[in-house]
Amino acid sequence: MDNLNNYSEIIEKILREYAAITYSHSDINRRVVIDAERSQFFLVIEGWDGDRRIHGFLIHVEIRDGKVWVQRDGTEDGITDELLAAGIPKDKIVLAFHPVYIRQHTEYAVG
Repeated sequence: MDNLNNYSEIIEKILREYAAITYSHSDINRRVVIDAERSQFFLVIEGWDGDRRIHGFLIHVEIRDGKVWVQRDGTEDGITDELLAAGIPKDKIVLAFHPVYIRQHTEYAVG
């Protein structure tokens, strides 16, 4: 259970760092939403880019079966390297945005 608590803290820290980054060219807000009971972590973006409405999940991560499942990562560089740098091993990270037949060819967990 200690690893799961540690994973939660790592994910929350990374998402809060992303939330602190401001957009220089538009009025878009970032908010961290955490459902601790279900181990769900979201970075939500909302606002306006000119006359275009922006709203959705930039990042969605969950902890399931002792692994960190990256369900959505809409960042430019991806958060996987940050998860690794923070101490989460590759065999505990699932790139869930890839189908299983692709995941099996990565260095990360299949599921």
